[in-house]
Order: sequence, then C-alpha cells, then structure tokens
Amino acid sequence: MVLPNDENMKFLIALLLVFFAGLANAQNIDPEFKLAAEQGKLVNEGFNRCINYVNAWMRYADSSTGLIPRNINDSKDFWNAWDAAADNYPFMVLTSSILMPDFFKETALQMLKTEQRLTSRIGKLPDTYSFSKKGFRNETIDTNQLIFGAAEYMKDGLIPLTEWLGKSPWSARMLEILDDLPRLTRVAKNIHGSWYGNSATVEVNGDLLQVLSRMYWFTGNRKYLDWAIEIADHYLNAKELPTTALDHLRIRDHGCEIISGLCEVYIATHFAMPEKRKIWKPFIHAMMDRILEVGRNEDGLFYDEVNPKNGMVLSKRLADNFGYTLNAYWFISRIDSVPAYSNAVIKALSSLNKKYRNHPWEGSSADGYADAIEGTLNLYNRESIPSAKEWLDSEIKVMWAMQQSDGLIEGWHGDGNFARTTIMYCLWKTQGIVPSEWDKDLLIGAVRTATGVKISVSTPTGWKGKLKFDKPRHKTMMHFPADYPRINQFQEWFVVEQEKSYRVKSVGSEKTTTTNGKSLSQGLPLALKAGETVYLEISGI
Repeated sequence: MVLPNDENMKFLIALLLVFFAGLANAQNIDPEFKLAAEQGKLVNEGFNRCINYVNAWMRYADSSTGLIPRNINDSKDFWNAWDAAADNYPFMVLTSSILMPDFFKETALQMLKTEQRLTSRIGKLPDTYSFSKKGFRNETIDTNQLIFGAAEYMKDGLIPLTEWLGKSPWSARMLEILDDLPRLTRVAKNIHGSWYGNSATVEVNGDLLQVLSRMYWFTGNRKYLDWAIEIADHYLNAKELPTTALDHLRIRDHGCEIISGLCEVYIATHFAMPEKRKIWKPFIHAMMDRILEVGRNEDGLFYDEVNPKNGMVLSKRLADNFGYTLNAYWFISRIDSVPAYSNAVIKALSSLNKKYRNHPWEGSSADGYADAIEGTLNLYNRESIPSAKEWLDSEIKVMWAMQQSDGLIEGWHGDGNFARTTIMYCLWKTQGIVPSEWDKDLLIGAVRTATGVKISVSTPTGWKGKLKFDKPRHKTMMHFPADYPRINQFQEWFVVEQEKSYRVKSVGSEKTTTTNGKSLSQGLPLALKAGETVYLEISGI
C-alpha cells in the first residue's frame, strides 16, 4: 500500500473540499435558478443547431451569385420568391442576426442586395432566377407567379424579419415590393398555378391582408389600411364570405391565410376604424362560428379541409397550422367578449400533451412540427397551460432529431422553418434575452418570476459580453396598439420598459445595482471565468 505524500494529500483534500462545497451549493440553489440552468442547456443545443443549419445551406449556395437554391435536389438550379426567399433565406438572416454577426452584416445583407438586383422583374417584384441561365428561369412573364411570389415573400419571409429587426434593409425590401404590387393587382382574383394548388386566390389575399394590416401600423401610412379594407370588403359580405361562398376551405396553410388575414384587418379596424368594424362584426363572427362548428375534431384541432356549406370533412388529416387560426380566436374573444372563442384555444392546447405527442404532422415532416410548435408557443404565451409546456418540451426534441449530422434538415426550403421555430423556442427559454456574442459553449437560461426574471449563465471556457434584454417590440418597433397573437411574430416574454428602473442582483456575491430598461436592452455587461456559473435576479422597482 502506497500512502500519499504531504503535497498529494493537500491536493486531494482541496479537491474534496471543492467537491463538497459545490455539492452543498447545488443543494442550496434556488429551484428557479436550477430550472434556468436546465433551460440553458436547451438553448445551447437549439442555437448551435441553427448555426449548423446556416452553415450547411451555405455549402449549396450558387458560386456566382451567392444565392441559395430552392432545394438541393431537383430544384438546385434556381432561387424563387415563394420558397427559397420566403421560407429559407429569411431564417438564415434571423439566425445570424442573433448568433452570427459577421454573416449577418456581410453575407446575409449581400444576398439581399443580389436578390434585389437579379430577380426584380416588373418594378421591384421578384421572379424566379436560374443560376445556369444567369437570368430569369421563364422566358415570358407569368403574372400569377409574380403575384404569388411577392405575397409569400412578404408574409412568410420579410414580415417575421421585420417583427424581430424592426426597420431594416429587409423591411425596405418588403415595402418596395408592396408598393409595386398594384401594377398587377390590388385584390387577387382567379389566380391559378399548379405550384400552390386550388386555394391560390384566397391565400394571396390572406397574405396581403396580414402584410397590409401590419405595414399600416409600422409606417403610419393610411394607404395600407385602405388597401386592406378594399380586400376585406370583397369577402366580408353575405355573398363572398369564405364559409358561405367556398365549397373547399383549407384550414391549413395554402388556404387558412384568408381566415387570419380577415381577422387581422378586423383587429386593425377595432383600433383605427370602429365604424367599419361594426359593419364587419356579424360576418367575422359567422365565419368563425362556422369553422368551429364543422372544422374541428373532438379535441378542438382543425381538419386540413372542409366544405363549410354542407359541413363535410374533405380531409381528416389535422392541420399543423391550428395555432395560426386560433390566434385570431384568442384576441377576438377579448375585443368582442366571446368566451367560446377563448375556450376553443384552451380546449385545443389542453389536448396536445395527452393525445398528440409524436403526431405525424404533414407526414412527420420537420416543417409540420415547426408550424405546430410555433402556433402552440404563440398561444402558450397567452394561455400558460402546464400540459402545453410539457408538449412543447417534448416535441421540440422530436423535431431536433430530424436534423442530419451535416446540419441540413431535409434539404428543401422548409428547412428554414426548423430554424425559425427553434429560435422562438430558445427565446422562450431565455425569456427573450440574447447574448451580444455567441459562443458554442455558452449556456443562458431564464425563468420568469412574479417580480422579474432569474437568469443562469455558465460556460466551461470563459465568456465576456453583454446580455441584451427584450423590449416590447410590438410597441417600440411595429407601433401596434396591442400585442395581439399573430403568425410570424416573435413572442415577447420578459420585456423591459425603457424608462423604468430595475434592480440587478448577483446571487452569491449579493452585489446589487440599479439600472433602467434602456441600459438593459442595450446590454448588461458580464464576464465569466472558465467553469463559472453566474446567477442574476432582475426585478422592477
């Protein structure tokens, strides 16, 4: 038997003391800080997955233009507005705006400039660009494609970027497209095209209603609300109401946009034109009531497609976009005092964890999971049903498992929605707090409390930067009168008011400082040594 010498014995004792001190501290840590630390592990995985997605897709970017293709297989020769530009590229921009600052300032912005220069065909309206032709894919102009591409690019791609970034080159791109669209249409009618099915007309008009309603608030320009009213007037009457006029109503994407769009402009008139809202109210309610009556299964989830005239279910597959439609029900239940609408939200959310784990949304596509998770997150932000939280935490892992080792998800434009929803999920787990500089080993998690937020930050390698707190973006950037739930928003969790005072307490050191919301939104400086964990408690004064 070999006994340790004095130096070894001292070292061993020191290690044991550190171990037992750490064990004691771990046992004494506030449970909310423990939860925040666990959230940090999820955030680390999610953010790194998004970076890997961006890097993977850039390997397929065209060597000449730098633009990404529609997909990596049969459509790898072209960039198009309604897929590559609407569903994939924007979420490379989003990811890089939070986690990859050099890519955001250089590559992502250059891709936008290149797309503007190469794809604008009628005025600023984008058309499909072929890499091999070094020009437009179609010799002749197909105005249906231009209208649809413009509407999708704005609603699915540029709106979410504007919701997160506010005024930017991407919001400018959206406004120039929007302002040139009347060259072709103000109200889409009789649009056909095999690339997006038979619901193209209502989809385009639904897209435009959402874009126009938000751009009215964003810019303050009344012309956008007037345009939205022109479209809504076409539908909100006894003859053309979707649940009266259509014998095929899709309550999933490529159809459900008209439901959300009509409700969104209705919400706008609640604040800006109450006399118009009064005229529309019976038609909005008739549409929403009929959809609840014939469009749901026993658990309150929507079918893909119904015939609202006779009540027949045309597709019993469940719509992964259920949350997008329920967004409208939640807010209209508030402004019009209709308990049945908010009950519809609660019923659907309450069913998910019990019966819809590992549900084959869109045939188990990652895109289906992304849409279902996003919609639920949006509603959970308003109705914090515990079982819905369990479902979200379960299903995000199902979606993440679909990402391949090289960073691609499925190799098509829907990959972008994987990143969009992952970012949303991670922002929930940080309560909207993002680091000024991302490091692959950084763990940031946060938990909301009655008075503020508790934060855990740790790293095995050391980190120096700032924690940037979220603002009430709906008010400060979008200029909305209320944070109504809507597709393609990024939820607000813990937000700081610019002029309000906040107490910042470092737990352990017991150091306390006072600052204001403006300083917190610009960034709270923080430096961690290798292996260090910092616990912060922020509370309003």
